[in-house]
Amino acid sequence: MHDWLATRLSLRLRVFLFFALLAVGGIGAVILGEILGYRRVEESGIKAGFIFAGLVAGFGILGLVAWIWILFDEHVAKAIQKLAGGMRARAHAEIAEELDEEPARYLGDLAPAAKAITGTLTETKNALAEAVERETTRLAVENARLQALLADVPAGVVLCSSDHQIVFYNAHAQELLSGEVSAGLDRSILDYLRPAPLRNAFARLLQSEDADAACNVLCASSQSGDVMAGRMRLVKLPQRGAEAPGYVLTLRDVTADLALHAEREALLEDVFDKVRRPAANLQTVLDAGEVDTAEGGRAALLSEVSALTHAITDLGTRYDRARGGWWPMDEIRASELVDSVVARVGLEGIRLTGEAERMMLRCDAFQLVALLGHLCERLVSVIRASALSLRISEDSNGGAMITLGWKGSLLQVGLLDGWLDVALEVGLANVTGRTVLSAHATEAWPEAGAVGRNLIRLPLAEAWPISAQPATVRRSAVYDFDLMDREPTGELAQTPLRELTCVVFDTETTGLLPSSGDKIVQIAALRLLGGKRIPGEEFESLVNPERPIPASATEVHHVTNEMVASAPTIATVGRRFHAFAQDAVLVAHNAPFDLEFLRLHEGEIGARFDHPVLDTVLLSAVVFGQSETHTLDALTERLGVVIPPEARHTAMGDTIATAAALEMMIPMLEGQGYRTFGEVITAVRKHGRLLRDANSPDKVQPVRQKSRA
Repeated sequence: MHDWLATRLSLRLRVFLFFALLAVGGIGAVILGEILGYRRVEESGIKAGFIFAGLVAGFGILGLVAWIWILFDEHVAKAIQKLAGGMRARAHAEIAEELDEEPARYLGDLAPAAKAITGTLTETKNALAEAVERETTRLAVENARLQALLADVPAGVVLCSSDHQIVFYNAHAQELLSGEVSAGLDRSILDYLRPAPLRNAFARLLQSEDADAACNVLCASSQSGDVMAGRMRLVKLPQRGAEAPGYVLTLRDVTADLALHAEREALLEDVFDKVRRPAANLQTVLDAGEVDTAEGGRAALLSEVSALTHAITDLGTRYDRARGGWWPMDEIRASELVDSVVARVGLEGIRLTGEAERMMLRCDAFQLVALLGHLCERLVSVIRASALSLRISEDSNGGAMITLGWKGSLLQVGLLDGWLDVALEVGLANVTGRTVLSAHATEAWPEAGAVGRNLIRLPLAEAWPISAQPATVRRSAVYDFDLMDREPTGELAQTPLRELTCVVFDTETTGLLPSSGDKIVQIAALRLLGGKRIPGEEFESLVNPERPIPASATEVHHVTNEMVASAPTIATVGRRFHAFAQDAVLVAHNAPFDLEFLRLHEGEIGARFDHPVLDTVLLSAVVFGQSETHTLDALTERLGVVIPPEARHTAMGDTIATAAALEMMIPMLEGQGYRTFGEVITAVRKHGRLLRDANSPDKVQPVRQKSRA
């Protein structure tokens, strides 16, 4: 019957019938009341009859109105709300699915019209997106090349605004600027490097009138104390009366260089000290003329010679240990080194067989290839060696052993020494085989092998077996140049949603009742800036709850007791997470649940989680209406966010889903007129019956001011 009404009758006719039914029903209720009241007149009198008639008519009309209201609420009000939410989602978020018109099937042509509008809007947006994509492909390619170039620059590159907030950084910079949390966009570089040298260098550049002026700066890490050599340059010259510009800072870790320099200086001091005194004493003995005439003089001479020999031997050993530290080395697979040598000598018509164990070598591969190729050429041309072979294996003393073998005459030490003194063609002047050996703090020697083969041995100290796939090095650079021109509002309530720094997080726990002893077993978080996720800026850690994880909980989040046995406790993980979320708005789905677990451990962590909070449950209620279902699954389904089944109910999986939902809801909130944090908080507090707002009443207040240099 309802479906027949929905398809056969127009919306205007159905609305008319509703009101006609209300009128007819009201009249009917009055007539029924009068009839029943008239029957009671003879028994109770005319007054009681009128009262009874009025009550019957009133309750009848009330029931009829309630029934009509229920029908309107179910088929009109809720339907319009769902239709509006779907239209808003497709207008402001990237949702490609067609609008579902089934909930609004009783609204006549409204649902098909809305579907047509959203479909046309989607087609227009897609066409526009394709046009923009075509026009920006060249820029995107150039941008990717620039990012790759800057990411692999062998120095940390950081672009900072005038208030020292990070706007751009490459992968090397993130490695250098480390602490509780690695460098991130909109974080202050003064949190990672000691401020005084940077402030002084920036002040000097601001006073300069040279557009090409640069300032060298030596600073230290605030956390580790590592020493950085930097170079600072302004983005542009400051204009009179204008805001101070930002600056580019290149950084290089010189801690090891300074340590090596100090070690070499100490070695030189010991050379002069340990050699000067025995030499002076020896000279005294010789000047005294006692060497041939007195036994005491001979003993004194022998003692001084012995001391001098011992000092020289000790200094030589120390020098051998340190001499390879200054030369730039790379990590290379042993098999790659062997293949390079085989290819090089093959160009000279020399056949060389090679093999290598699964090892990594730290060496100057180019120079080693040149040296080994040079030795192969000399073996063939000078001593007529044949059946050459090259093998790299693990050395019994640690490191690796390079063995060059051949059939033919045994190589004499003097001949090998002569070959090592010959200059190699490596693009550098005066580089000999002996120079290469010295740079690697090693030596080479000939020896007789088995079965008529002879060998040259060359050990390498820095080598190790390949036990696992090496970690992938992130090459991308991260930036948001809009931060250069962003003016701080000073008050969080007035901050636009798109300028908020948000940390979206989720926890997995042993149960649902923190007051009964349930604990956190995993925390994951992502940073969002400008309404977009920042690549690479994420946090994830298992937590040892110091109590068993129930099997029922493990079935949900797949975290086992074995996985957390060696994990840090909440005191350590909570402190790191607090540093990661510094100066950010915390975002979670059902935030009061996660925050209650964290706030119970504030004493152990040594920090308070009093951050401003956004809850995607309440944001969903603002966008889609309180009558909708607001679980994470329902929200992501409405927004077209796909959560892989294996990622659901994992801390990082739910965090990614929540972050994606937040990104899509920000433009929808703006479309409803909620553009600032304060406006959104006012809106979500209207849905307090659905879920308690995790912000304290005074949370929307002034926050961190960014100082201007």
